[in-house]
Amino acid sequence: MKTQMAAPATFFGGAVRVSGESVAVTDEKALATDAMDALARDAVFGDAAAKERARWLLWELGQAVGVRPSSIHELYRARGRGETKGFTVPAINVRGSAYETARAIFRTAIAARAGAFILEIARSEIAYTDQRPAEYVAVMLAAAMREGFRGPLFIQGDHFQVNAKKFAADPTGEVTAVKQLAAEAITAGFFNIDVDTSTLVNISLATLDEQQRANYETAVDIAQVVRSLQPAGVTISIGAEIGEVGTSNSTVPELKAFMDGYLRTAQARGLGAMAPLSKISVQTGTSHGGIVLPDGKIADVKLDLKALEALSKVARDEYGMAGAVQHGASTLPENAFGHFPRIETAEIHLATNFQNILYDHLPDALLANIYAWLRDNAKDERKAGDTDDQFYYKTRKKALGPFKQQLWDLPAANKAALAAAYDKTFEFLFEQLRVGGTVDVVKRTITAPRLHHQAPAGAIAPDDPDAGE
Repeated sequence: MKTQMAAPATFFGGAVRVSGESVAVTDEKALATDAMDALARDAVFGDAAAKERARWLLWELGQAVGVRPSSIHELYRARGRGETKGFTVPAINVRGSAYETARAIFRTAIAARAGAFILEIARSEIAYTDQRPAEYVAVMLAAAMREGFRGPLFIQGDHFQVNAKKFAADPTGEVTAVKQLAAEAITAGFFNIDVDTSTLVNISLATLDEQQRANYETAVDIAQVVRSLQPAGVTISIGAEIGEVGTSNSTVPELKAFMDGYLRTAQARGLGAMAPLSKISVQTGTSHGGIVLPDGKIADVKLDLKALEALSKVARDEYGMAGAVQHGASTLPENAFGHFPRIETAEIHLATNFQNILYDHLPDALLANIYAWLRDNAKDERKAGDTDDQFYYKTRKKALGPFKQQLWDLPAANKAALAAAYDKTFEFLFEQLRVGGTVDVVKRTITAPRLHHQAPAGAIAPDDPDAGE
């Protein structure tokens, strides 16, 4: 007796056909409509079944039209071989109002023909913005297809960091927590992972190797797990870090001590060539979020460009990586950004200024509610002597998760003004970092295999809005 197959379902006005676990798109233009907005919303705010269904469909739609989470590893290794140069990859932390923020990034990328840019979220941000990896990937995919972007998506786990205090109390437990987060992220489509064990550097020890030992040995431990989890056809881009952001500046001898120890440890553990790093993060004068003054303005930063240039050169010439990575860069003065491609910085991380732009465009009533929430829920983080401006600036990121839906549902006028501000900022950054036209080098170097996700049970429910059209 033959089993009767369920009838295929259609979505996006019939432009998407789902049969079993097969998704076909007959009209890609239909993806750039309000129907994508609704699907993205389901992926974030739907009930459990709706979330699973929306996230699976977004993944498979991306696979079908060529918007696929990918690793930037091969591009970075090509840069280490001197086969490409002259640009700095922006790694953008998408925190609040994630869908609107990402849409602005993709609009800019399309206009500039940019392919070399990264969308990322840190371990700490995943918690306080309430964006688990599966949700984050779904929103980035939805935003890309909504704007008509096509090409690999470099989605990155930023600062998958070992907490020094927790490590001191329970090293196995803390490292296991980072490994578990990496597993969750890789399953979701994060094929770029920045392992941050720089918190374990101990400068009180006698030699650079001793100072960096816990850093490089723990980094290898985590990298080994990352490599074991990567899908077929994907070499995950792994970055490491030698100097915790906001502390003393990194030096070339420190970089060499870390890298030599990392390679030696990887070889001893049987990893060998399986564990090459794509890049190395360093500290050259910045701090996350900048240093906020009593009036709420950001203090000037003394960025050591010579050190950054030297570190990048050694990373490329001696270790085959793309170069050094600069964190905490979004609040730098505008005239600083053009220096990064000039000195061949591989990548810079940009976060807080986009959050600042978001807060600058919130309705007064919502901003007042957020600040009232902070006074009640973040009061323990207020330091003696902090002005209100300093307190709100340093803590308001913690409100992004509790107010996530309100930030998605901004009034139309606020959304329009925010989009214009984002567009202007991203256009400036992409121009200054010289990533315009990098779609070509991405095409030359990046392989983005088609990877299917298993459909959740009942993925095509009878009450889907346009199922069976």
